[in-house]
Amino acid sequence: MILLSFDIEEFDMPFEYHKEISFPEQLAVSTEGTYKILDILKQAGIKATFYCTANYAQNKPEVIAEIIAQGHEVASHGYYHSDFKPEHLLQSKLKLEELTGKPVIGYRMARMMPVDEKEIEKAGYIYNSSINPTWLPGRYNNFSKPRKWFYFENVLQLPSSVSPLIRFPLFWLSFHNLPMGIIKWLSAATHRKDGYLNLYFHPWEFTDLDKPEQYGFPGYVVKNTGDSFVARLTDFIAWGQGKGYAFGRTDSFVSGIKAGK
Repeated sequence: MILLSFDIEEFDMPFEYHKEISFPEQLAVSTEGTYKILDILKQAGIKATFYCTANYAQNKPEVIAEIIAQGHEVASHGYYHSDFKPEHLLQSKLKLEELTGKPVIGYRMARMMPVDEKEIEKAGYIYNSSINPTWLPGRYNNFSKPRKWFYFENVLQLPSSVSPLIRFPLFWLSFHNLPMGIIKWLSAATHRKDGYLNLYFHPWEFTDLDKPEQYGFPGYVVKNTGDSFVARLTDFIAWGQGKGYAFGRTDSFVSGIKAGK
């Protein structure tokens, strides 16, 4: 099983590089990328999970409605992307359930930051996908965390996929900067070891980020963005389908785990 997930948020990343971007433009960038993702998934005939901030969702309800109409899962990415309070856990869940008319059972913390699992359980989530079980300078060190799914505080933890042994992260930056042959080799090795892949991306990666004056992003962020990344993900999905891997929603994968307990 390959779990593709996409973090839909107000595109606030330029602030990290001391650039200004208006809120309408933040929404526009994420929306452009989300529609490209939906096209990719529709053409491939597969379903995925979209972790959405409530802030984005309530400002773009038509996008959320289209995600649901195409049969994908909506999970929570918090209320705001750059602001967090424990009460946002339940508030975002309730707002997304109101907008989708569907249960929201999954959570992913913005920027994969730590979150209190007791608060996650209290808010009523069944699973949490907020751990990247590797080390990234200046971001996190999770070498002590399991690579595969596990339970903690009665919440199913779904770490993002990393390779066996050296725990090389199979996340969005890897997909932009490594040759696709290496990505596929690492993905096959990880799938063989774990039985599944949990991969995450962002809609803004599918837009043109190579705008130094506007965004100020370094080369490793802008490499292979826009149409190039559309082509990369399309190619990766075709490769996975050719290998016989199934693609599915995270909630379906979680249901399988719980049924097998």
